[in-house]
Amino acid sequence: MAKSRTELIVNRLRDLQTGTPDIEASAIVSVDGLIIASALPATVEEDRVSAMSAAMLSLGERIASELGRGVLNQVYIKGDEGYVILMSVGEEAVLTVLARKEAKLGLVFLDMRRTAEDLATFL
Repeated sequence: MAKSRTELIVNRLRDLQTGTPDIEASAIVSVDGLIIASALPATVEEDRVSAMSAAMLSLGERIASELGRGVLNQVYIKGDEGYVILMSVGEEAVLTVLARKEAKLGLVFLDMRRTAEDLATFL
């Protein structure tokens, strides 16, 4: 039996988290702010993640454009307890990741880029 697109995406998100222990949660969100798929813990609300991801992506794109920085690739936010990182997946979605405060960002960015490329083929 063939897996659905959503199952393939969720499996890829879980692979990202398994392969990169610094990543605690992940989701793929449409640019309109709708959850496409997620691998979030029960304590994290999908609707909140999707709405904030879309808002940050929109603001980041506007900032990059108006300040002459070209096309937006990623946005990241550092807090006392860790990072929120957003990376474009094609033109219709964004990969959102919650990472630990001790995360090695170079590895997280590399794994996210690979995942985003894989996810783009599913969308």
